[in-house]
Amino acid sequence: MPVHQVFFLLYFIFSCFFFINVESRYHRYIQEEEFHIVSHISAAPEASPAPEASASPSAAPPPSPSYVAKSPTNNNVFNVVDFGAIGDGVTDDTQAFKLAWDTACHNESAVFLVPAAHSFMIQSTIFTGPCKTADLVFQIDGTIMPPDGPDCWPRNISKKQWLVFYRINGMTMQGGGLIDGRGEKWWNLPCKPHKAIRFFMSSNLTVQGLKIKNSPLFHFRFDACHDVRVESLTVKAPAQSPNTDGIHIENTNNVQIYNSIISNGDDCISIGAGCYDVDIKNVTCGPSHGISIGSLGIHNSRACVSNISVSDSVIKNSDNGVRIKTWQGGSGSVSNVKFDNIRMDAVLTQFHAQT
Repeated sequence: MPVHQVFFLLYFIFSCFFFINVESRYHRYIQEEEFHIVSHISAAPEASPAPEASASPSAAPPPSPSYVAKSPTNNNVFNVVDFGAIGDGVTDDTQAFKLAWDTACHNESAVFLVPAAHSFMIQSTIFTGPCKTADLVFQIDGTIMPPDGPDCWPRNISKKQWLVFYRINGMTMQGGGLIDGRGEKWWNLPCKPHKAIRFFMSSNLTVQGLKIKNSPLFHFRFDACHDVRVESLTVKAPAQSPNTDGIHIENTNNVQIYNSIISNGDDCISIGAGCYDVDIKNVTCGPSHGISIGSLGIHNSRACVSNISVSDSVIKNSDNGVRIKTWQGGSGSVSNVKFDNIRMDAVLTQFHAQT
């Protein structure tokens, strides 16, 4: 083969090899670029953190088995100490409670906080609504108490009431604290002392998890209320303390009283005139006077009660079990009442209808 043909052939082979190598590097570069681009586009975005509202509140104490404490949904917590309350059990903290209430009542989803490790003495006070929020929490983690007996009660303040909640729509009263009625110095007096806690003309109420003791008169009273739930309440007063009903309802409907322990010197639960749709379940009652409907028809009045259910409960060490009481001369009706699965231990009169 002539020399010039050999040279031409070598040149051709070298050119082909160079072209193929460059093309291969070019395609590999394109593929790598395409791979990185595709990888970048298809990568899933980083998940945003879950909202705090859906997370379990790790700082909150564990709820009791029988009820779930209502947790605040925001930072609107109004601590009475921040409004000037001292909490030494001696200083009058009434004004601080009023200021904290007025502020909480005018905010949404507010928590009125009575903090733990404090004892607050409060004069007779009316907490008035309606409030801006229908989701108010009245959190009692400390102790609240009235003045210690009639001698310490201001002369210009009525002795017929202590804490009144008026025209409240939507409130949960709860906590691990104590309401101490300090009733010992009142029980032997001829005058009628005050109730501890009264709800009047209010609705959508929950009372849960609290302890209350030694009220001068009724511990809890609900007047002209509707949609009331009482859960896991503990009421305690001596068996000889007069008229210390645990829970009294009057002209109130759609009431649920569950999983509570009541021992006192009168009715565990008393149902007055104008009540209907009342469900009482899993209540341990006694020592006491049992669970009563009435007394009805006082002063020749007309009284009607209907749709009452008491079930799955225990009454012990009591002079009465379940009963219906009426005054002579009164009129009205008691209808659709069911007593079911109630255990009586050391009860003198288990079922009684007094007229």
